[in-house]
Amino acid sequence: MSTVLVTGAAGTIGRAVVRRLLAEPAVERVRVADQATPPAWMAEACEVVVGDLRDSDVARRAVRGQTHVVHLAAIVGGIANFHRCPQTLLAANTALLNAVFDAAIAERVERLVYVSSSMVFERATRFPTPEEHIDECPPPRSAYGFSKLAGEVMCRAAHAEHGLEYAICRPFNAYGPGEMPASEPGIAHVVPDLLHKALRCQRPLEIFGSGRQTRTLTHVDDIAEGIARCCFHPAAACEDFNISAAEELTVAEIAELCWQACGNDPAEFELRSVPSFEVDVQRRWPSVEKARRLLDFEARVPLREGIARTAEWLRRELEPERASSYGANSP
Repeated sequence: MSTVLVTGAAGTIGRAVVRRLLAEPAVERVRVADQATPPAWMAEACEVVVGDLRDSDVARRAVRGQTHVVHLAAIVGGIANFHRCPQTLLAANTALLNAVFDAAIAERVERLVYVSSSMVFERATRFPTPEEHIDECPPPRSAYGFSKLAGEVMCRAAHAEHGLEYAICRPFNAYGPGEMPASEPGIAHVVPDLLHKALRCQRPLEIFGSGRQTRTLTHVDDIAEGIARCCFHPAAACEDFNISAAEELTVAEIAELCWQACGNDPAEFELRSVPSFEVDVQRRWPSVEKARRLLDFEARVPLREGIARTAEWLRRELEPERASSYGANSP
């Protein structure tokens, strides 16, 4: 039986991964580690380590006794977040890599699953983008993309020098219940940003750039399934995988889906472009063939259904905010 540590477990993907691992027959125990206090259900079902994993002692304590490690802990966010604090982000993410990988090597874990990012393909030129394109793709310009690529290099280096078995997962455009919008557009990811605007009936709906940029939205439950398979499938050993749905959509199309999912009149949908950022990937569309062939993995959550469920979750989460605003303005 396996014991699995999930770092960054309090995040949106982290929570979905923990739920999936708790349902896995091969897993005896799940341990979670994060700076944030986990939700009550997670604290009841898992062992909990609360602390800064950049501290080598905290990382070693979290990893000790685990057969598998899923490394999710990182500073993430939307396009504005990447540009607002690039040095902070790069320093924190590489410090996390150093501490967690050193602990995994010292504790001789059976497999480390590193959750990378589609941003390693920030400058991709092949579409749909296969995993092997990483060998010829120019390195990312963003600090976030570079920090994620550094983790992939560290996986291969740790295996070459210390024999650490790894699997690399690259989620593409994760969305789903769990991520709240930020007060400033672009700090959170695109779906919570757009849903928040659509729930407020912002018209015209503001998007960054032309709207012709493409993304491949993947529900967090599908991403969690792909990560779980990378934990235990023999074919995942020392391999890298795009963990993604297959449907490429423009940002304008995604905005329209979000508008309609919030119950707004389709005839009233209109967009307004606002200036984007220096790094705004124009096309993101992965090949999913390798994960299908080696892991028998395929995204299952239909996009329209997933967006609708996410919109309904966000509507419920925002109700206290609306009630508070109403009360403040009432006589």
